[in-house]
Amino acid sequence: MKKIIYFLYPLLVLQLSGCSSFLEVEPRSSVSDEVTIVDASSAATAVRGIYSALRSNDYYGYSFQLLGFFSADNIVYRGSQTVHQTLTNHTVKSDLAVLATAWNQIYATINRTNHVISKVPNLALTTTFTEAYRNQLVGEAYFVRALAYFDLARTWGGVQIVLQPTTSASSLPQVKRSSLADTYAQVLQDLQKAEQLLPNDTNRIRATKKTARALLARFYLYQKNWSEAIKYASYIIDDNANYSLVNPYRSFYANNTSNTKESVFELVYDINNTSGQASQWLSGNNGGTAWIRPSQGIYDLLVDPTIGGDRAALVSKTSSSTDPNILIGNLYYRTDRTDPVFLIRTAELYLIRAEALAQRNGSGDLTAALADLNAVRSRANIKPLQGLGAEALLQAVEDENRVEFALENHRWYDLLRTGRAQQVLNISSVNRLLLPIPYAQVSIDPDLQQNPGLD
Repeated sequence: MKKIIYFLYPLLVLQLSGCSSFLEVEPRSSVSDEVTIVDASSAATAVRGIYSALRSNDYYGYSFQLLGFFSADNIVYRGSQTVHQTLTNHTVKSDLAVLATAWNQIYATINRTNHVISKVPNLALTTTFTEAYRNQLVGEAYFVRALAYFDLARTWGGVQIVLQPTTSASSLPQVKRSSLADTYAQVLQDLQKAEQLLPNDTNRIRATKKTARALLARFYLYQKNWSEAIKYASYIIDDNANYSLVNPYRSFYANNTSNTKESVFELVYDINNTSGQASQWLSGNNGGTAWIRPSQGIYDLLVDPTIGGDRAALVSKTSSSTDPNILIGNLYYRTDRTDPVFLIRTAELYLIRAEALAQRNGSGDLTAALADLNAVRSRANIKPLQGLGAEALLQAVEDENRVEFALENHRWYDLLRTGRAQQVLNISSVNRLLLPIPYAQVSIDPDLQQNPGLD
């Protein structure tokens, strides 16, 4: 039997460790809530579990973030695990542990969404478990599944599309790898379903119709569908009662702030569920390791008042006599490691619309694009740009994205989608624009082909 569990759970780890139970491979909470969805309470618990999986240290809490951080030029690794440097050098091999960690957790997250999508629509309605609430829970699952497949596609290319829940190794479906186009088609289908089902509320930590529309704006930008990207970005920008570019720049994250108008969707942590990456951003003076740091290049851009402006607050240098002049990123600064992860910010929607307008380049588009770009620059206290043609404007948007999201997981994916990664990062082979599928997955399924030119 060739199609084993090569993409959903690390069966190889199970085999090598001699575990007797499939459930021991994943955290025990990952299945129990899913298979007992029988009423409104258990359905709500299962949806909370989806967000828990999304913010876990193996996904957005740490591992998945590292793949984008270290593949670009804004963030560097200075820790003891020097193998992470292969991401920066674009020589990464499929046995890099963090690849498997992220891959497995994304599919575990998808499995949680599949349980909700499969089971919650069949629950009987009551006076308190209304159709609107049921739709909301299912819509949230569709949104997270869309995000998960979007992350897989932009990192590894086309992947196996699994749409049914699984509860044991023997029940895992036999699914072949899909094309990139088909994977993105699934993302769109899920996002459209989420947009249809979700309420039109403002909620920055759970998905709503607005959250789905914001991710649709990003999706359409990746697909080069400029008019749709403009339309969906405008839904958020025009809702200025709920979303805006907060001033000053640092006010969306400083002083233990969260849930500001800047945020469209963020993942929250608390003292019982801390962020895995936070300690590696913190300096030794604050109880961290400073293994994850701003690069010298992004530091220089941010502290330049004509480029970074108020965004200089994102970086600093240590002053300790024993550990002087280490570059520190200040987006993750809370010593209790409860810093949120910002997945979608209002600034991104402005820059999405600016880029899409410049690409479309119709009547009045360049003027409108420049206005959006300058809105982001103005918030950072930087002089507005004037009189740019389409090509110069697109370069200005790329440059602005780099500094606006200097310590967020945007740079690598921005360079990939614009076709600029090889040139900007001096990558020798086009094959290196995708990451290798984890070795453990490929090795146990002869029909699962590695990405071309990678091992």
